[in-house]
Amino acid sequence: MRPLLVVDGDSFAHRAYHALPKTMRRSDGGPANALTGFMDMLHRLWSTERPRAVLVAWDTLDHPTYRHRVSPDYQAGREFDAELLEQLDLLPSLVEAAGLVVAKGPGYEADDFLAAAAAREEGEGGSCLVATSDRDAYQLASARTTILQPVRGGGPPARIGPDEVLARYGVRPEQVPDFIALRGDPSDRIPGARGIGAVRAAALLQEYGSLDALLAAGRFAAEADLLRLYRSIATLDRSAPVPPCPDVAPDWSAAAAYARDLGLDGLAARLERAR
Repeated sequence: MRPLLVVDGDSFAHRAYHALPKTMRRSDGGPANALTGFMDMLHRLWSTERPRAVLVAWDTLDHPTYRHRVSPDYQAGREFDAELLEQLDLLPSLVEAAGLVVAKGPGYEADDFLAAAAAREEGEGGSCLVATSDRDAYQLASARTTILQPVRGGGPPARIGPDEVLARYGVRPEQVPDFIALRGDPSDRIPGARGIGAVRAAALLQEYGSLDALLAAGRFAAEADLLRLYRSIATLDRSAPVPPCPDVAPDWSAAAAYARDLGLDGLAARLERAR
């Protein structure tokens, strides 16, 4: 049975926006680099993996999640260029034009939809490929779910399973939220435990097995509630509402027509040749 491919739309759109020149424009003068780079990446992934279906997950930037409500500092200070935001608004419709499934909704991050889609696919006896550059997704790695992580230089993505998570972090996938709680995550403004870096966090989890066991042993007593909060923030929501993902191949011709309507003639020409 072919796997389900689940893609972190925001992650790859950001990569495309910062990797490709901002001089790339649509016929109406609007920005084109994130749109073009994302769709080229999506086609490469599909061509290489030939999944049974594709789901692309997106953040909803104008609605807070529970993470923002419980921690006002969560992701504080993030600012995106207006031209990136414009393209992020257009990309879900471009993906849908190809006949692919889009997951987006207030109160959820793209990562939550990745987790929910992988959990559902595993529960139905299938396997999943999760394409993202966000290492929070390491917690999803399993015998049935592989993380596809982009690498510098544009080569094939790294394939991350449980063994690779252990080799890279020193913890098992199910320990990743505990690891993030202890180590912290500067990109999300999660402080972590005072004085604890990645090596020490991994060593503690190897010794005690879990954050709960650490706290039960009296470690980090003054920070216990905060560490539990950080873990909840780092834990992806496997109950996020993901739409059905029936087997379907992309309709690149329809996507090409939509791209041409957006003034993306170069991208449209490539999609028209896509197989």
